[in-house]
Amino acid sequence: MSNSRIGNIGRHARKQQGLSLTGLIFVLAVLGMLVLLGFKIVPTYVEYRAILGAIKSAKAAGGTPAEVQNAFDKTASVTYIDSISGKDLLIGAEDGQIEVSFAYEKKIPLIGPASLVLDYAGSTAKGGAPLAKPAE
Repeated sequence: MSNSRIGNIGRHARKQQGLSLTGLIFVLAVLGMLVLLGFKIVPTYVEYRAILGAIKSAKAAGGTPAEVQNAFDKTASVTYIDSISGKDLLIGAEDGQIEVSFAYEKKIPLIGPASLVLDYAGSTAKGGAPLAKPAE
């Protein structure tokens, strides 16, 4: 009878499945890295959304390019926008209306020489595509 018990225990042990301690540590490490990456990316996206709002309010507030830039700079100082300034805005006329656009890169250092580069661009134009930058 003892042989049959040992045989049954062995059969059940082979059928068991699950996550080992090593697997659990690996999964937690990957999740931890993703959370840390999210902590670095989310603030840049929040700033991007603030810039979109700032160019819309600057467009509504100003008529000339200088007025639009000044209005953007005032909004940027209140909302802690530091990636771009009024000088970085592309301001032009499209369909008889003034349109404001921007494009910039945000570089996020990760580990050692590795970094993540995010490209952000936006416009007050209907399509949302930035205006073409004039040749310098």
